[in-house]
Amino acid sequence: MSPITKEAALEYHKLNGLPGKISVTPTKPLDTQQDLGLAYTPGVAYPVLEIEKDPNLAYEYTDKGNLVAVITNGTAILGLGDRGALASKPVMEGKSVLFKKFADLDSIDIEVNTHDPEKVIAVVEAIGSSFGGINLEDIKSPECFYIEKILQSKLDIPVFHDDQHGTAIILGAALLNALEISGKKIDQIKIVFSGAGAAALASAYHFVKIGVPRENIWMCDIKGLVYHGRKEEMFPEKEFFAQGDRPATLTEVIDGADVFIGLSVANIVTPEMLKRMGASPVIFPMANPDPEIKFDLAREARPDAMIGTGRSDFPNQINNLLGFPFIFRGALDVRASAINDEMKIAASNALSKLTKEPVPQDVLKAYGLEHLEFGRDYIVPKPLDRRVCLWEAPAVAQAAMESGVARIQVDLEDYRDQLKKRLNLE
Repeated sequence: MSPITKEAALEYHKLNGLPGKISVTPTKPLDTQQDLGLAYTPGVAYPVLEIEKDPNLAYEYTDKGNLVAVITNGTAILGLGDRGALASKPVMEGKSVLFKKFADLDSIDIEVNTHDPEKVIAVVEAIGSSFGGINLEDIKSPECFYIEKILQSKLDIPVFHDDQHGTAIILGAALLNALEISGKKIDQIKIVFSGAGAAALASAYHFVKIGVPRENIWMCDIKGLVYHGRKEEMFPEKEFFAQGDRPATLTEVIDGADVFIGLSVANIVTPEMLKRMGASPVIFPMANPDPEIKFDLAREARPDAMIGTGRSDFPNQINNLLGFPFIFRGALDVRASAINDEMKIAASNALSKLTKEPVPQDVLKAYGLEHLEFGRDYIVPKPLDRRVCLWEAPAVAQAAMESGVARIQVDLEDYRDQLKKRLNLE
């Protein structure tokens, strides 16, 4: 892999005189007068009238059921912070490209130029019925929690903040597999977080849902331990994970920990801190592009550890690409009204199980590997593994049907066959 330079990235985004990364492609013929009459006037009036009578027919006569809106206000762009709505457009276009490439979902990016959560909500609510799902992206906390909650209550389609739940779902799969390898029980581990923003809090909530006792989770932010009675940098979602009644540093809190989750800033963890952790620790320093501790330093300090980062140049990449395309694919294919906890847990479990399957040659070739199997350096699937959709989307669809948020029922075997055809995986 060649280094990603500024020059190469800018050239890529304007390559061949086509600025950006997405375009619109017609799906029906438009070659004759007859075609034009069917596609537009007068023929288009007939589906208009049918949808007026039954709004659910929008799923039959339009792209609604295969269309996701990627929406942001640009207040938390990647690791760059608040750079404004327009500056976020390359990231949102990139998300749209990934939806199409990996799950054949159409997607359009929408940048809402306001810091006011109420205005974001009003805009998305007003346009929401055009889409099968809403992917919120790069919206800072704590506003992101409020925006997602209110929009989901107002819209009858999935509203999913990927910075929260995508990270949580992939981390959930990684944690389940890491604990299986280490022989530790999920209800007996101590987990320490560095960072208490959207991704960290959603991951902690997800861990509770998959079996980690809340009292076993210790959360630190820029002010240190989140404890009961603390006044600085607090809001309800963070208060839920308060521990103890006095201040403490990350160095103090990490003592004896079984799991470290880094969703904060680069280079704040030292080898000495990792040596204070328990036996066979799980270490996930995930700050991007530079983690809380460099991979090589972590490996040297704790050769008995399972280590994962957000980077593609080290083992165990914790990458949201393993989640959002396939979660939305499964949700939209059963016309789900929401993406609930049952669906998120199903996604984590599907990824966990897939990791234990033999890795096909095309995946090995894509990563320049000769061999890969379930173990310390392979606890989540590779993002370029085309099988992920065939495992995760049906699991999400099944959970949606069983939990009552699906509008239609599908036969799962037939559905898998349809996915294979759709993605050319036969």
